[in-house]
Amino acid sequence: MGIESERQKRRGYLKPARVARLSFWTTTVCVLVAVVVSILAIWQFTGSDALWRTVPTCAVIAAGTLAFSWINGLFDPGEPDP
Repeated sequence: MGIESERQKRRGYLKPARVARLSFWTTTVCVLVAVVVSILAIWQFTGSDALWRTVPTCAVIAAGTLAFSWINGLFDPGEPDP
């Protein structure tokens, strides 16, 4: 029962807690960068070109990180780490 419950508790090829933490912080950094660049563009400290490149770049990175986190949860390595 102990091994089976441990196996059901842990899902994912990589450790789910670490992947979730990495995804959270990567997405948070992307949102903060996008907000800062947007504010700088509004106040015309940067050109609108920087805004239109940075915001979609951050969105793609954040979406990729979240997708990786979701996909990691789909895989089960079979044996729990000791």
